[in-house]
Amino acid sequence: MSTTIPEKYLNLFQKKAFAHLATIMNDGSPQVTPVWCDFDGKHILVNSAKGRIKDQNMRTHPAVALSIMDPDNPYRYLQIRGRVVEITEAGADNHIDRLAKKYLNLDAYPYRSPNEVRVIYKITPEKIGGMG
Repeated sequence: MSTTIPEKYLNLFQKKAFAHLATIMNDGSPQVTPVWCDFDGKHILVNSAKGRIKDQNMRTHPAVALSIMDPDNPYRYLQIRGRVVEITEAGADNHIDRLAKKYLNLDAYPYRSPNEVRVIYKITPEKIGGMG
């Protein structure tokens, strides 16, 4: 497995491709959540609200895995095992709005709760594979 995302899979980040993010619970069991994601050229970026289960898991156990399936061909996918190397609130509100534009074609994220604090998780790929 590589640590660099192959060129032939980069277009998945331009599509409305959901990632299934696997995190580790405190008891060691896996927890999987479908998430929106993008790529900054170095990190996979995932956005969530502070305090959610995946937020708590990534703060405690930074090892994660993602599977991103091509919405146009379910037999084509990218799998990534990596580590959360940065958690930041800086720019997270703008980031979730950009993701809402990509996934919902809306200018602003419509599901924001009052007092919600958005967070970006930067994931460094350590092992990458794919099919298709």
